[in-house]
Parts: sequence; structure tokens; C-alpha cells
Amino acid sequence: MVAAARKLREHGVLGLNERNADFIMRLNPRRFYPRVDDKALTKELALEAGMAVPDLYGIIEHQGQVRQFADMVRDLESFVIKPAQGSGGDGILVVTGRSERKRNSFRLSSGVLISEDELQYHISNIVSGQYSLSGNRDKALIEYCVRFDPVFSEVSYQGVPDIRVIVYRGYPAMAMVRLPTRASDGKANLHQGAVGAGVDMSSGVTLKGVLNDEIVEEHPDTGALVAGLQIPQWDFILETSAKGCEVTGLGYLGVDMVIDHDRGPLILEMNARPGLNIQIANCTGLANRIARIDEIYDENAAPNERAAVARREFAV
Repeated sequence: MVAAARKLREHGVLGLNERNADFIMRLNPRRFYPRVDDKALTKELALEAGMAVPDLYGIIEHQGQVRQFADMVRDLESFVIKPAQGSGGDGILVVTGRSERKRNSFRLSSGVLISEDELQYHISNIVSGQYSLSGNRDKALIEYCVRFDPVFSEVSYQGVPDIRVIVYRGYPAMAMVRLPTRASDGKANLHQGAVGAGVDMSSGVTLKGVLNDEIVEEHPDTGALVAGLQIPQWDFILETSAKGCEVTGLGYLGVDMVIDHDRGPLILEMNARPGLNIQIANCTGLANRIARIDEIYDENAAPNERAAVARREFAV
């Protein structure tokens, strides 16, 4: 086991304990955690910083407001319901349309029909804290449903792919695209069975993928190759991710973005404890890139300059 650990270290693989002790505890002050753990606050801070986010249609903060849900979505064909303090995609429902045959029924991204009463029951569970990180009372957000860019149409199953960028001391260090699958129920979450495809930081072109910690070349449901896709507006995505450091005050974070068909890149959320599977998707370790950032770190560099450094230093 010691030999295996040494070999991983030689390849620059960052371990969980090292991530927690050396980066999260050292660079992420606890007082700033609400800025990323509460998606409503994250959205507010991002807007103040001029960052684009999905439109917020309404917030349901207590049980007495659940009945207002019908009015919030009365004129909407599609929308997303999510817990403000949820994690790992739990509690998120993506509504893509209304049933033409069943009154007051909605169609989820999976194709399943769900009634208005069932949606209100789900919202009630969110407010009660069923999906919150702490188990405490939560808020339900009703927001714009993203229409993903067609570049991902062959490598996504009934869901919206997103882009995770790991940012260290304001510098984008590594990225991957998370592709929904049948197993993940259309959610871009690796722990639920989505595919993570590494990204060449220089070009924004996808590399091979990872599925359940195993390297894959094809999407399990569509059979399409996950490598070789050019992510649109890559420079903008890197610069926006770099700006996340100033917005949150966190020195080690994950920035999650989606590319909307009409609106371009949008900030979905930010994370103070991003996972490490991104290293498998990129077939390289984070530790070496973090060490390089420490060597060239410039506290006066602007987000666009830090993004340019990432493209130059971390090309495949």
C-alpha cells in the first residue's frame, strides 16, 4: 500500500486527506462557506460581479409559500426546482414541458409525468430540509431550465451537461465536462453515474472520459465518442471561473457552468469541496499543477490574465 501511495504521488495525484488539510482547511475560511453552500446567495453574488446565471423565477422559503408555486410557473413551459443548500444533484427536478392530455401535469427531463400536487409535495420536502447539506430547513429555488448547446447532443442522455473547473488561488487548474447518462437519470453527477470527460486547458477540447472510476472512450447510452468536442466560448469560461475566487473568497473551489443554446455560458453553482475524480478524467494529477501555480502565482493578476496562464501552462 505504501508503494502504491508513493507511485500515485510521483504522478502528481492529489489525495483526499491532502486536499482537505492543505487546501480546503487552509484556503477556504469557514465564514465564506455560505457563499457557495447556499445557491441563492451564490446567484446573488455572481450577479453583483457581472456573471451570467440562470434566471430565478421564485424562492419558496417556508411551508406557507408552497401553494404559491402554481402562480410562479403559471406561464412557464419549463423550469428547474432545486434545493438552495443541496449537494450532488439530490432534490433537483427538471421540468421540460406540460402534459397536453393530463391537466396540471408536467413532464420531467426523464419523460415521466408528474402532477402539480406531487411537485408541491417535493417542494415541501425541500423546505423541510430533506436534501440540505446540514439537514436543516432549506429554500426551494424555481429557475430557468437550460437548453444545452447542440455540441453535446450526441454525448448526453436526457439532461444538461455541465463544465467543472477547479480553481486554485484564482488560477484555473483543471477542467472536465460532466455528461448525463441513463444511469444518472439525466443528471450531470459522477456519483450518480454520469461520464466525466477531461478537457485540454489550452484548447477547450474534450479528452477521454471516466465512468465509475474507469476510463471510457464512448458514452454508454449513445455510443458517441466523448473525446474531440470543442467546448464553445472556452476563453470566457476560464476567465469566468477564475473570477470565482474574488466572488467567493475561496482559494480552492470548483466552478460549475453550463452552456445554454441561446444565452451562452451560465454559472450554475460553486463548490468549496470539489471532488477529485477530475484527475482520472484528465489522466493526470492536480498536485503538479497546483505546485506550478504556486511557483508563478501573482497576487495582482486579473482573472483574464490567470486564465491565459492556465491555457499556456496546462496544455495537453
